[in-house]
Amino acid sequence: MKRFLNLLGIAILSGSLTLGAYKLFLEPEPVKIAEEKPIPQYVSTTPATYTVSNSSKSTANLSADFTTAAEKTVNAVVHVKQYGIQRTPRNLMDFLRNDGVQQKRIRGAGSGVIFTEDGYIVTNNHVIDGATELEVTLNNNKSYKAEVIGTSRQADIAVLKIEADAKLSYIPFGDSNSAKIGEWVLAIGNPFNLTSTVTAGIISAKSRDLDEFDANTQSFIQTDAAINPGNSGGALINTKGELIGINTAITSQTGSYVGYAFAVPSNNVRKIVNDIIEYGDVQKAIIGISGHAVNPRAKENYDITESQGVVIAQVESGSGAEEAGLKEGDLIKGIDGLPIKKFADLSGYVNSKSPNDIINITISRHGNESIIPVKLKKYESYQIKDIGVEVVNPSKDELKRQNLDHGVKINRALTKRMTRYNLEGIIITEIDRVKVKSVADVKKIIESKHPDEDISVTLIDGNGEKREFVFQ
Repeated sequence: MKRFLNLLGIAILSGSLTLGAYKLFLEPEPVKIAEEKPIPQYVSTTPATYTVSNSSKSTANLSADFTTAAEKTVNAVVHVKQYGIQRTPRNLMDFLRNDGVQQKRIRGAGSGVIFTEDGYIVTNNHVIDGATELEVTLNNNKSYKAEVIGTSRQADIAVLKIEADAKLSYIPFGDSNSAKIGEWVLAIGNPFNLTSTVTAGIISAKSRDLDEFDANTQSFIQTDAAINPGNSGGALINTKGELIGINTAITSQTGSYVGYAFAVPSNNVRKIVNDIIEYGDVQKAIIGISGHAVNPRAKENYDITESQGVVIAQVESGSGAEEAGLKEGDLIKGIDGLPIKKFADLSGYVNSKSPNDIINITISRHGNESIIPVKLKKYESYQIKDIGVEVVNPSKDELKRQNLDHGVKINRALTKRMTRYNLEGIIITEIDRVKVKSVADVKKIIESKHPDEDISVTLIDGNGEKREFVFQ
């Protein structure tokens, strides 16, 4: 028994020594696992309102709330239907005589935005162009005949008016200059005749210029909110429910939404509709310069070190730019505190201004920066639709180069047929053998003629020779 106890003691002692040695020399260091902390969630309150779910402290569920903005604005976006009269022949004889039954048919449809409580509506010119009758349907399904108050073909804007029996919901204008890239926006319209459709997206870019909309004269807001055929003329609004653009165009190979859509900025729209209502047409203001983006040649010729801005290539004589002292080679860097990075920035801002407005232009001349106030002057133009051209007042230098003391300049062709002749820059000296000294003279002569009368035009061609054409 004693022998057994001695052996048991030796066994226990040996086991204890073995375990202790293992713990001391062989067992690896234990791995410590720290308590994992949740990644902090950052919640922005602008430009959209966000809500954070209380269901979990470690995961915040963010969602943009557009319901208030949609409720405030959806009733002010209307469905615009364009009707035309079409003759349907009943038999072969009707067909040969171009006769038959008159039928009123929808030729197109789009959207519009009520911007005053008494029924003024803004839409795109292409939505109503060529219509013999217009019908506007509100969100409550009430329909009204609409009158065209005026249009701006170049800006693709039109103003309509309806006579309602009560005050109407309308959308106030916002400041499109304050809109920021990445800001949430809503597009409201009637795509594919689906009335009162709301889509959401962000502002993808600003000051976009598109070739098909006269590059360097237009400046669009680009958005990724879904816009399809029928959205034209509809509202682009911010989360406050303010109108910051009129949806106008999409870039697509299929004709439907692919992620790029464009809107006329609200500051430009507001100026255009106010001019149309007050004057009957758009009072366009100009600085009186031509220019281009910064390039290597301009950097070398004019001592320019910056990579962005608008380089003045020419200053028109008698313009506000000349009177203010702007010169060829000046780099325009800003207007009224807004940065100017390209020509579309400049044209977009100036298009929102009126003649006689004074703007403060920040320029760099030989590396020295200064701010110069410039008074904008009125850009006068007139469209001779029977010929298919638009004329403007030429500068004194343009007349002097051709040894002329009077005339108007062809600014652009209005029809495909006239585009073939490259008439831009040609000086017209007489209409119906009467000297013309200004756009006002042209307007007076054309508007006093009977629609069936021929128009005789005397112009100076590219070789400086006088030529006369008769348009019937």
